[in-house]
Amino acid sequence: MTPKEMALTAAKALDEKKGGDIAAIEITEQTTLADYFVLCTATSTTQVKAMSDACEEAMEKQGETVHHIEGHRDGAWLLMDFSCVIVHVFTDEARKFYDLERLWADAQEVDLSDILVKE
Repeated sequence: MTPKEMALTAAKALDEKKGGDIAAIEITEQTTLADYFVLCTATSTTQVKAMSDACEEAMEKQGETVHHIEGHRDGAWLLMDFSCVIVHVFTDEARKFYDLERLWADAQEVDLSDILVKE
């Protein structure tokens, strides 16, 4: 899988669990940390866990394993590191606090309109 395909797979898995405000940004020009960030908002700490589980399962079905997970303890934010793709799942308050879209404002946003369910 290419890094972009991985990011799209993660975004779709989060969407299937009713994730809110899903975004993917390409950060290859800004850092060597990863190629893409996928960001999502959950309505509760329970949903944070459910979405991370769904994302991990979808990626594993494609042969991609998570290398590291951060943030399980408080449940307001979770980071899953798939090497070239890093998935962030936040509660609304945590997403506003970290404001990664602002920090990475010079990154290229990925169009997800073809893969996200339109409601």
